Amino acid sequence: MKQTISDLAKAIEDAEERIATLKEEIAALTKGIADLDNQVKEATETRQEENAQFTDNMANNNAAKELIGIAKNRMNKFYNPKIYKAAPKRELSEEDRIAVNMGGTAPPTPAPGGIAGTGVTGALVQEAPPPPPEAVGAYKKKGEESTGVIAMMDMLIAEIDKEIQEFETDEKNAQEEYETFMKDSGDKRALDSASLADKEGAKANTEGELDHLNGEKRGKEGESMAKAEEIAALHQECDWLISNFEARAAARTGEIDSLKKAKAVLSGADFSLLQTVHVHRRA
Repeated sequence: MKQTISDLAKAIEDAEERIATLKEEIAALTKGIADLDNQVKEATETRQEENAQFTDNMANNNAAKELIGIAKNRMNKFYNPKIYKAAPKRELSEEDRIAVNMGGTAPPTPAPGGIAGTGVTGALVQEAPPPPPEAVGAYKKKGEESTGVIAMMDMLIAEIDKEIQEFETDEKNAQEEYETFMKDSGDKRALDSASLADKEGAKANTEGELDHLNGEKRGKEGESMAKAEEIAALHQECDWLISNFEARAAARTGEIDSLKKAKAVLSGADFSLLQTVHVHRRA
């Protein structure tokens, strides 16, 4: 019984250690999942900020290209009329066309907004340089200077195109890294969540096993106490028998002697009775 209780105590200690280990592992997994979620949140916010910055940069660069193109076109109107591109004709709505066909006038064209009245919108604050005044004849004679200015504009456009390409490459790489990170994070979270569920299940099972072991140990301890009481009672009885053995042995011997004497007396009494009866018959 003592060995059984000792084995149960060791099993209980082992179960408690396993539960403590599982609690630590569960806490670590829970914290890891929470940290991973925070990393995903931060990465998403950073990616959104980077994308917003990319969108602004692209808008600014495209607006700058459009402004330079407008300035270049205006200079071509003055220096190179053959390659000048006139503004597209205004498209009238169906109602305006009917009004014009009936002799009316089209509504006035709204003034262009945007940067420097060009209709170009964007975050740029710089305005395109105004074209040279048409009344000055010196600009018409200086074709080389105009060619140099247009070439400079082409260089600016090429630089902007290069910067746009760099922005697009950076944006593409950042998006690919973000998608890879999100996939890896999703896979890791799924594995950690599955491991967390397994460990929580193992913890619940071990706690059930621990309750069973504690109950069994309490039962065995109760049986052991009953056995101890039984053994104590047997010891007490044996001790009494041992301590009174000589007295009881002497009493037994005396009792045996008394029985022998009583038997002898009884035997003698029977013989005397037979003799008395015989005498009376003769008389």
